[in-house]
Amino acid sequence: MTATPESWERLDVWLWYARVAKTRSLCARAVQDGGFRLNRQPTDKPHAKLRVGDVLTYTWGSEVRVWRVAELGNRRGPADEARTLYEDLSLGL
Repeated sequence: MTATPESWERLDVWLWYARVAKTRSLCARAVQDGGFRLNRQPTDKPHAKLRVGDVLTYTWGSEVRVWRVAELGNRRGPADEARTLYEDLSLGL
């Protein structure tokens, strides 16, 4: 998907494309349960607008993950394709 400055995607959809959880509803529930920050701002809205360059911080299990959005998705593809949607900034934590 080619991103334009006004391009955005729902947070829960993008998380599903990035293969964070098995279903979109599980992604939405994880956001609603809290623990997600979008550009340092807490969010519990699955419909939050996610854009290329945004930084997403969240806890998953006992890990804190920090991802920069590299691309907006257009499908839920294989894991190799999903990893191209983000840059993992938490590797140095």
